[in-house]
Amino acid sequence: MGPITVRAVTTLGAAALFAATPAHAELVNATNPATIKAILESQGWPATLVSKAGDDPYLESNRNGLKFLVLFMNCDEGKKCKTLQYYMGFSDAKDVSLDRLNKWNKDKRFARAYKDDEGDPVLEMDVDLDFGGIPRENVGETFNTWASLMDSFREYVFEK
Repeated sequence: MGPITVRAVTTLGAAALFAATPAHAELVNATNPATIKAILESQGWPATLVSKAGDDPYLESNRNGLKFLVLFMNCDEGKKCKTLQYYMGFSDAKDVSLDRLNKWNKDKRFARAYKDDEGDPVLEMDVDLDFGGIPRENVGETFNTWASLMDSFREYVFEK
């Protein structure tokens, strides 16, 4: 067998790289709300796209009776959005203290809690899908993380 050439090493390296990349790794970004809607629905959650001229689009959904929104953000005139924000709030829990919400923020990762302008405790989680996007499976996993956080936040807010 003869010496291995630089060309052979490069070819072998490229073949290994392509073999390591799953063929089904569809990248998802925030430019097409219908794609995000389909991922939500694949989780078994209903989703309604709300799109009004001049406003950024959003999805209304719910899981186990917990209503939430998926807001499309960093958009260019309501299109070509770059990020998502998952959002939920409780209008019937105004007595939750800021100290309690600060403790949530100190002890939890991935989402933040605060009181909105009406004094309702809300939970938000940002997802950056800019540039090439992220694999579809990872977007689905952000919804799994969000579901867990929504359940925990509901328990936390209404805990006596």
